[in-house]
Amino acid sequence: MLLLTQDQRECLISNGQNRGDHVPVVKFFSPVGAATWLLPELDGDGDTLFGLADLGFGCPELGSVSLSEIAAVTLPLGLSIERDLHFEACFPLTVYADAARLVGRITEDEARLEAAALAQRENAR
Repeated sequence: MLLLTQDQRECLISNGQNRGDHVPVVKFFSPVGAATWLLPELDGDGDTLFGLADLGFGCPELGSVSLSEIAAVTLPLGLSIERDLHFEACFPLTVYADAARLVGRITEDEARLEAAALAQRENAR
C-alpha cells in the first residue's frame, strides 16, 4: 500500500514548514499489533515525520519517525504498516497526545478527545 498520497505529502511538508499545533494528516497502523502513528508534519528531507507514536507499550509519545523505516517494516504473514483510509482528524495533535496520555494509548474516542480539548482551553485561561 502507498503510505502517502501526493496531496498528503504536500500537506505534511507544508505543516512541517509552518510549525504549529496541526491536525494530523495521516494515521498509520499495524494490522497485526497495537502500533499506531498520528502524523501532521513531514520535514523537507521527505523522510522525517513528526507526530504521536504509540507502539503499544502504554506510553504514547510525541517525536520524529522515519517514513522509510516505517515503510520497510515487514510484519507476519507478509503484511506491512498501513495507512488508515478512513481516518479524519478533528483536533490538533496536542489534543490527541493529551487524551493518549490519559488512557495509555492513542484514542479516537470523541468524548475523551473533547475532554482533552476542554482541559486545554481551561489551562489556557
